[in-house]
Amino acid sequence: MKKILLVEDNPADVLLTRRVFAQADINAEIIVAEDGVTALEMLAGTTEPKVSDPVLILMDINMPRKNGKDVLKEIKATTQLRHIPVVMLTTSDAREDIRESYENYASGYIVKPARLGDFMKAVETLKQFWFETVTLSSSD
Repeated sequence: MKKILLVEDNPADVLLTRRVFAQADINAEIIVAEDGVTALEMLAGTTEPKVSDPVLILMDINMPRKNGKDVLKEIKATTQLRHIPVVMLTTSDAREDIRESYENYASGYIVKPARLGDFMKAVETLKQFWFETVTLSSSD
């Protein structure tokens, strides 16, 4: 089964994301890292669960210990990880955050919609693009 690494520190956002992904019928296991340090450890295989090759990483920006922009920089600077698409999924609509994310090779930037229906539409669009249109690296 394909794996998605969700890097998100807010338990309510994790629950919402899992529910919306299930409603969108996205056939992938969502593995959660509660902060940037944990995400990097999971990707490096130094902590459980090990997530060495997810097909997609969804990354919040504002997190404890290491923010999403710094994690993005480390992922894209690591030869074994840089091929993994990283989509920033965050509440920040600050131009600086958006610019800096793309400068550090984010594959996309989604501002989390405040309304459930809008979030569902965003996930449906993400599903259509990342799971039905493009060819992803396999994590099987």
